[in-house]
Amino acid sequence: MKHLEFKANDPKTIIIALIVIVGLIFFFQGGKASPTNATQTPVVPINKLSIPEKQGKYPQAAELSGIAGYINAPQGFKLSDVAGKVILVDFWTYSCINCIRTQPYLNAWHEKYADKGLVIVGVHTPEFDFEKELANVQEAVVKENIKYPVVLDNDFSTWTAYKNRYWPRKYLIDADGFIRYDHIGEGAYEETEAMIQQLLRERDEKIGLESEIVAENIPSQTGQDFSQIGTPEIYLGYDFARAQLGSPQGFQPNQIVTYSIPPNNEIQPNAVYLEGEWKNNSDSVELVSETGKVVLLYKAKALNIVAGNPAELSVRLDENPLTPENRGEDVSILNGKGTVSVEEEKLYNLVASPNYDPHLIEILVSGKGFQLYTFTFG
Repeated sequence: MKHLEFKANDPKTIIIALIVIVGLIFFFQGGKASPTNATQTPVVPINKLSIPEKQGKYPQAAELSGIAGYINAPQGFKLSDVAGKVILVDFWTYSCINCIRTQPYLNAWHEKYADKGLVIVGVHTPEFDFEKELANVQEAVVKENIKYPVVLDNDFSTWTAYKNRYWPRKYLIDADGFIRYDHIGEGAYEETEAMIQQLLRERDEKIGLESEIVAENIPSQTGQDFSQIGTPEIYLGYDFARAQLGSPQGFQPNQIVTYSIPPNNEIQPNAVYLEGEWKNNSDSVELVSETGKVVLLYKAKALNIVAGNPAELSVRLDENPLTPENRGEDVSILNGKGTVSVEEEKLYNLVASPNYDPHLIEILVSGKGFQLYTFTFG
């Protein structure tokens, strides 16, 4: 085989070689955009988009509507009152454990960014009728140390305007009124905060401020490992329930049913068993007899109930009384027994065990009229 030989002192050969080299350079760079190429279409930074360009890319935020009450805000408060700021709309309801676990992040973001142009608006859309009461929501706002505006969306008007279906859900609205980000449920806190920071920087540039927003996230506010939780939220009302009643009598809408519980070795996981006379309501089961019992085999660290109407509960875990090491924050240890005094309708934390193992909870109820809405887990 013959090999081409280049003679350094041959001008014609040198010219041909240069042409070949230049051609190869153009060939191999043809699929890449050179950062210095004058004919390249520049990438428009998102904060440079005009209003018409945003209209073609992002949905516009809906105004608050059908509001039944205002907390930390004047009567008639609207999003348009804070136009030009970055707005985080948070749909929540105070008995929702997922919302409660999100709350420390919202409070931290309010404290960190409120003076930098962020306004958080909590849209409280009730899951249960008792959550429509302004006094109940006000009490929850105080308990959770919420300092930003909260509005009561009792007829789901704002919820519907945002086409929402979940608690919690967060929408981030930029300074021009466009929804730039939304997140369903818990989690993605670093991602959400990064977007808050980006929108605040865009706002600063828009109004000619030198941005002081630093790309630092608040520390984690939860020690939850959701992959370890083996029991989903359980609803006790027949309108909500998804075959989660283990007692053989089953759900019988609007009827008073005498329920029974099989032996513990026949208890199936993630199903609620009742004993006593209970009325099946659309959103709860209501104790009709003077006493009753509730049993559940679940897998989680923490167990909560949403319940109401005065009653005394005696709680056992794995066939033993609760102890200071595994009792929930709403449980008192009296005479060696874990007891809970139920008064107002709200979430009660019954168990805070140190592990995610399967556990059998037994709740002895004393108090006719006691209503049980849900079990939630952490």
